[in-house]
Amino acid sequence: MRKILLPLLFVLLLARPGQAQELLVDVQVTTENVNVSDRQLIQQLKNDMQSFLNTRSWTNQTYRPEERIKCRIFVGITAIPQSGSFEATARIVSSRPVYGTGYETNLLSFADKRWVFNYSPQNPIDYSENTFVSNLSSLLSFYAYVIIGMDQDSFAKLGGSPYYDRARNILNNAASQSITNEADPAWKDGESRNRYWLLNNLQDPQLEAMRTGIYAYYRQGLDIFIQKPDEARTSVFTALQGVQQAAIRRPGTLLARAFFDTKSDEISNIFRTAQDQQQKQQVVTMLTEVDPTNSAKYQTIMRQP
Repeated sequence: MRKILLPLLFVLLLARPGQAQELLVDVQVTTENVNVSDRQLIQQLKNDMQSFLNTRSWTNQTYRPEERIKCRIFVGITAIPQSGSFEATARIVSSRPVYGTGYETNLLSFADKRWVFNYSPQNPIDYSENTFVSNLSSLLSFYAYVIIGMDQDSFAKLGGSPYYDRARNILNNAASQSITNEADPAWKDGESRNRYWLLNNLQDPQLEAMRTGIYAYYRQGLDIFIQKPDEARTSVFTALQGVQQAAIRRPGTLLARAFFDTKSDEISNIFRTAQDQQQKQQVVTMLTEVDPTNSAKYQTIMRQP
């Protein structure tokens, strides 16, 4: 009997679900602006970045495979000052599914124009939460927590706060490396649209209406749109008022700009099919004021569906 039970127990232990990783990231690395003789090095860089993000557990929560957060990171190498040293730009895009549909909506689309890092295939990218390991490790782990935080904000009101705190720890450790050969000014407040200000906006109490608006937009808006379109539009309108409040408190705030760059087309589509003409006019008036760059898109809301 013991001979039967032991193999059975082993099989059951193997079948127990483990803690799944939170992220499902696709990394693309391009070198259009530089001459690279070793193409294998660039491929290995892509693979190592992707593996670092996808195989690590960033939280103590359990994610099922289908719940992993889909992300894309586009890295464009702009210079290789010396062997193993890189300068680049990056765009970080994350998305989430809309409940009851096959539609995926972008949560974050952010251009980071200054990546400075060292990389060697012989040295794996490592991570330590409380100490600086390398700038590449800091960049990737910082955005991992920002992505997870924004995803959590969309499912629970202010749910991303603990992950922004961890991103802050990474930022502070990286910013202290001012005398190393990996010193990266984008960890500090010298530029108006860098990762320092992205995190500052997310943690600024005066911009909290922006984050609660994210919850209203996604969880109370898009997620119920198929079943209750009118109620969903009301929630999205409430979310936009929160974004407006944040933009008024902090004109030109990076977070509001990133929101509208990501959502302007989607917002137009949400309200274009509405029957409530008064609501449509209110939305157009508000958005034209707070986001004049995309005013032509918002004017299409008034067209008859």
